[in-house]
Amino acid sequence: MKIENPNLEDFYKLCPIRSILDRLGDRWTILTLIELEKGVKRFSVLRRSIPDISPRMLSQTVRRLEQDGLVSREVFPTIPPRVEYSITPLGLSFVRSLQVIVEWAADNHDAVKAARAAYAPPTIDLPK
Repeated sequence: MKIENPNLEDFYKLCPIRSILDRLGDRWTILTLIELEKGVKRFSVLRRSIPDISPRMLSQTVRRLEQDGLVSREVFPTIPPRVEYSITPLGLSFVRSLQVIVEWAADNHDAVKAARAAYAPPTIDLPK
């Protein structure tokens, strides 16, 4: 769906789109999908590849991604059960679309970091 000259207020009222954008814009979603694009991973390997994510958050993230059809989960009947996660074609199509943004972030990381360091919040002059 392409929106020409969008009225942003109307655009944000489109609940189905908004709910998807909210989910896909989450940093854990993006990092998880980028890791799964590299190949099938077990939970523990996936967690090590995203070092600052907690096990609980990773579990919630992969569950939501599976619910949305972006990730598939395969359970192997071993003791203990072995679980592997892989990206689906739908998830892969999202990651490929996201690649331009990831490249932009990598190319501009230093500039954004410098801008953040130089930023001085505005001061509020209170009436005397």
